[in-house]
Amino acid sequence: MIYKKESYDIIGTLFEVHNNLGGGFLEVVYKDAIEHEFKMLDIHFEREKKYFINYKDVVLPHQFFADFVVFDKIILEIKSVKEFHPKHIAQCINYLKVSKNKLCILVNFQNDSLEFKRIVL
Repeated sequence: MIYKKESYDIIGTLFEVHNNLGGGFLEVVYKDAIEHEFKMLDIHFEREKKYFINYKDVVLPHQFFADFVVFDKIILEIKSVKEFHPKHIAQCINYLKVSKNKLCILVNFQNDSLEFKRIVL
């Protein structure tokens, strides 16, 4: 499994946030709580990291923002939705392609139980 220890640390943080807040808040609330936990645990992260898209040697005018990049190599994408949709997974795959990272953790806080997927490219 790629980045086993780092994934364990991230997922443990996600469970801590979900155990304290439960489901149903907006994504931004969970992002704020995750940021707080990462700081307390001294986990290196960047929030809303900007990535540019190159197309045929041209940088396109629009860019995307990964919710978090953790340990400089794992994208963490936060959702608060009824269920994952294939477009969420496609979004993660596109983020991995552009960022050149190998792992994205997609997490859903909406429901009673925390749901997450590891997407490897």
